[in-house]
Amino acid sequence: MTKVFIDGKEGTTGLQIFDRLPKRNDIEILLIDEEKRKDINERKRLINESDITFLCLPDAASREAVTLVENPNTRIIDASTAHRTNPDWDYGFAELSKAHREAIANSKRVANPGCYASGFISLVYPLVQAGVLPADYPVISHAVSGYSGGGKKLIAQVEDENKAKALCSPRQYALTQSHKHIPEMQKICGLTFEPMFNPIVDDYYAGMVVSVPLIARTLPKKYTPADIHAILSEHYAGQRFVKVMELGGTETLPDGFLSANDLEGTNDMQLFVFGNDDRILLCSRLDNLGKGASGAAVQNMNIMLGIDEATGL
Repeated sequence: MTKVFIDGKEGTTGLQIFDRLPKRNDIEILLIDEEKRKDINERKRLINESDITFLCLPDAASREAVTLVENPNTRIIDASTAHRTNPDWDYGFAELSKAHREAIANSKRVANPGCYASGFISLVYPLVQAGVLPADYPVISHAVSGYSGGGKKLIAQVEDENKAKALCSPRQYALTQSHKHIPEMQKICGLTFEPMFNPIVDDYYAGMVVSVPLIARTLPKKYTPADIHAILSEHYAGQRFVKVMELGGTETLPDGFLSANDLEGTNDMQLFVFGNDDRILLCSRLDNLGKGASGAAVQNMNIMLGIDEATGL
C-alpha cells in the first residue's frame, strides 16, 4: 500500500485528487484531523509518514511544506506554481518527451503543470523542438476556461444566485500580461521571450481551450496546416491521454464550433489544427481540473509508482 497525504485537501485541486483515490486498493490515504489542518507539526508528521505527498497549497505554503520533509523516501508532487521553473524539480508533463517521462518516474520532486500552461505547452513545445518555431518567435495565445480554475472564492461568486451581471459574461483578465503561468510557458517551451497571453474566464464550471495562432508568412519556411498536423501527430503518437484530432476537425466538429467543456471530468487532452495555408490555428482542449490539475497529478503519481498511468483515471 502506498501511503498518500494531500496537504491542502480542502482546496479545489486537493478535493479532486482525493475524489480519485478512495476506490483504489493500492492507496492508503493519510487524513489530517480537521482541527489540525493548519498545525505545522501535524502536517510535518503526515508528510514524512507518506510515500507521496500532494501539495495543493498557495505558493508560499508549498515552499514551506517542502522544508518540512525529513524522510528521504517521501516524494512530493506540487500542484502550485511554486516550483514549475525550478531546475531542481521535474516538470510533470510526461507526454512532452521520453526524457520528461523518465525524469518523472525517477523523481522525488515533481512540479505539476498549470492548466493554461498545459494547453499552451502541448502545442508550442513540439514545434520549437521541430524547428517550426524559432526560440525568439513572438508567440501569442488566447484561452478560455471555466470558472472552477479560479478556486473557491470565484466559484462561490459565480454560483451565487444574486451575482453581479458581469459574472454572467466572458471576462478577460491578467490584462497587464503578468499571468502566473507565463514563466513556465516560456521556460518549458524554450522561448527566448515571454509569450503574449490573453486568458478569459467564462460562466461555466470546467473545461478550457487554449489557442495559438500562427501566421504562415512569419515562419522560417513555408508550413501548411497538414505539415503542422503531421509534426504534432508524430510527436504524440501512442500517448494515452493526448490525442491529435483529425486535420480541420470536420468529423468531430460538424457544426463548426469548438466547445471548451467537452472533456470535463476526464484526464484527456485533444489537439486540433485548423485554418488555411496563410493562417493556421492550433487549439488544445482539456479539463482544467483534469489534465490541467488533479488528473495530471494522479497520472504523475502512477508514473512515479511504476504502474499503469491510467490507474484511477
